[in-house]
Amino acid sequence: MLDLCLLGTGGMMPLPNRWLTSLMLRCSGSNMLIDCGEGTQIAMKEKSWSPKPIDVICFTHYHADHISGLPGMLLSIANADRTNPIHIIGPKGLRRVADSLRVVAPELPFEIIYHELEESVQQLEFGPFVIDAFKVNHKVTCYGYRVSIRRLGKFDAAKAQAQNIPLRFWNRLQHGETITADDGIIYTPDMVMGEARRGLSVTYCTDTRPTQTITEMARDVDLFICEGMYGEREKLENAKKNKHMMMYEAATIGAEAKPKEMWFTHYSPSEMRPDIYKDDIWQIYPVKFARDGWTKDLTFDEEEK
Repeated sequence: MLDLCLLGTGGMMPLPNRWLTSLMLRCSGSNMLIDCGEGTQIAMKEKSWSPKPIDVICFTHYHADHISGLPGMLLSIANADRTNPIHIIGPKGLRRVADSLRVVAPELPFEIIYHELEESVQQLEFGPFVIDAFKVNHKVTCYGYRVSIRRLGKFDAAKAQAQNIPLRFWNRLQHGETITADDGIIYTPDMVMGEARRGLSVTYCTDTRPTQTITEMARDVDLFICEGMYGEREKLENAKKNKHMMMYEAATIGAEAKPKEMWFTHYSPSEMRPDIYKDDIWQIYPVKFARDGWTKDLTFDEEEK
């Protein structure tokens, strides 16, 4: 199971009822954060979610509304007695930017391991999370993220029996362990498992003009969270100038990618009631107008009978 919370949905500046952009995901005891805008810690407290299990922090880019909450977040994690390393992912220049912000949080009881993105598409794995980072089109280097949870195939007892694999090894192989027996024979999980099944996936993308890569990375995912900066079509030129996305443009991507569900986020401060554009947007695709604190639990598909 993968559960997530859209902690903040604001762009540019926080509002009384809208924190800056941040998404938190939890799976198998490991937590992941994408962006850490101002107010992220408060939003987490409101959901009663702890910062201590955060193993990975991803940044889309280094504008203040996406990263200004990092020093305080690191201090909160430290105050929760975290000692295990934390991985931080972001575009080239990550270490320089993060270390500059850490001037106010220099002493931490855990190691920070930096992963700087340089490829157009780059995959990393941490615990249960398979992270595909993909470059988008903003005024500065910016990435979107597709986060996937793999699902192994079913254990095939007949397959194990046919290969004379000792019964005592079955459980360990089923849980992904490679075993070398006393006689030197090596048994691997693929020898007893069926084809991999459909897992879970979430795509998160903000601060960009539309690109074909976004469409491909959002195709058929369980949840697509995308920037909906402006609703008024008259603001298209402004969106082009500042490399942001109109709601109707994002909805058009959704209509092509066909995710199971799609949410808007990263609203302009001028969009106090973004859902007033629902009738217009739903003619293109049934996007939901997310608000701070929206939570969703994603579970694997039921087995076919």
